Amino acid sequence: MSDDERQDDSSPTKPARRSARVRGPGRRLRGAVANKLGTAILTGEYAPGDILPGEVVAAEELEVSRGAYREAMQVLAAKGLVESRPKTGTKVLPRERWNLLDPEVLSWAFAGTPDARLVKSLFELRLVIEPAAAAFAAQRRSQADLKQMRDALTSMRRNSLTTAEGRAADRDFHDALLRATKNDALIAISASIGAAVSLTTHFKQRRRQLPRDPIPDHARVLDAIAEGDPDEAADAMRVLVELALEDTNVALARGEPATDAEAIDAD
Repeated sequence: MSDDERQDDSSPTKPARRSARVRGPGRRLRGAVANKLGTAILTGEYAPGDILPGEVVAAEELEVSRGAYREAMQVLAAKGLVESRPKTGTKVLPRERWNLLDPEVLSWAFAGTPDARLVKSLFELRLVIEPAAAAFAAQRRSQADLKQMRDALTSMRRNSLTTAEGRAADRDFHDALLRATKNDALIAISASIGAAVSLTTHFKQRRRQLPRDPIPDHARVLDAIAEGDPDEAADAMRVLVELALEDTNVALARGEPATDAEAIDAD
C-alpha cells in the first residue's frame, strides 16, 4: 500500500467513500419512498392541493436521508404528481396533471381499491383504442405477429390469469396486437395498455376467482385477426373490453382492498 493510500484511509473523506458503495441500495430506497408517497397520493391519502410534510420532517418519519427523500420527490414531480416551490413546499398537483398512463402511476392507483373514476377512464380509453387497433392488426399483421399472439394465448391457457405468468402473457398478447397495427403511435402506448390490462385483472381476483374465463374472448379476437376480418376483429375486441369492465365493476362493488402481502405486477 502506498503512502497516499495510507493517508487516504485515515482521512476525513473515508465516510464519503463508504457512502459511494451504497448507491445501489440508495436508488432502491428512493424508489421505495416514491412508491409509498405515490401510493398515498393515488389512493387519496393526500388530495390535490395538499402540502406534503417538509423534507426534514418527512425524511425523519420515513427513516431515510434527506437526499433519498428529495430524489423521490423528483420522481413524483416527473410523473406530474407534485410540484415543489421555495417557501410554499411540495404540493400535490390537480389530477389532470398526473401522468395516469405511466405504468408505475397505474400500479400505485391499484395498490388499494382504485378510484372508480380512474377505472372508468381506463376502460373508456381501451374501448376507443383497442377495437380500432384490432381492425388495423387484421389488415396489417404478419405471420410473426400472429405467432406472438398465439404463443401468448397458449401461455395464458397453460398458466391461467390467476398467475403472474398468465398475466404477463396477457400483456404480451395485447402488446403483440398493438405492434401488429404497424402504427408507431399505438405501439408507443402499448406499455400503458398492458399495465391497465394486468392491473385490472389482478384487482378482479384479489379475493375470489375471476367471475368468468376471459381467455376465449382473446381467442375470438385472434381468430378474426388471423382471418384478416377487420370488422369482426373490432367487434370481438369491443366485447372483450366491455365484459372486462363488467367484471371490474363487480369487484369494485365488493370494495375489497388488497392486503399488505399482495403484490401488483405492472412490469
